[in-house]
Amino acid sequence: MKRVDRGGLMAGRIDFYDDPDGPVANSLVPSVNVVIENGAGEILMIERADNGNWAVPGGAIDLGESMSEAAVRETKEETGIECEILGVVGIYSDPKHIIFYAGNGEARQEFSILLHGRATGGRPTTSSESTKVHWVPRIEINKLPMDRSMRRRIGHYLEGRAVPYFD
Repeated sequence: MKRVDRGGLMAGRIDFYDDPDGPVANSLVPSVNVVIENGAGEILMIERADNGNWAVPGGAIDLGESMSEAAVRETKEETGIECEILGVVGIYSDPKHIIFYAGNGEARQEFSILLHGRATGGRPTTSSESTKVHWVPRIEINKLPMDRSMRRRIGHYLEGRAVPYFD
């Protein structure tokens, strides 16, 4: 199994894509991610604490909450930024993308809804899930280490698609 090394520490989350040596999915959990752009055209991004990759904020939708509520909650928890949801960028459910959580052996098939939001308050603040929180200029995004699925999602947002992406 491929593992991501973060300075000698084993990553808590490992992303596999169409990898014959990767784990077989044993769960499917609906999740959300949120792209928030500020007035300067910068994207709110976090460096994930579990694998060191950069991503837009997001996480699992809890029982009893809507996707928009989960998106607002996850953004606040991971970044300190309060937001409102404006629309859907895409829905990503590729069964070839498996997310392995080393702590509990969960091998999750990707199922993520990418939303577009607007900041309404707060200030960038790290959390137990984010080691860095930054407003990143569009031209710097491709320089950041991130999982291919996240890069694809952000790319769809940056394309300014007229209709949401679905897979």
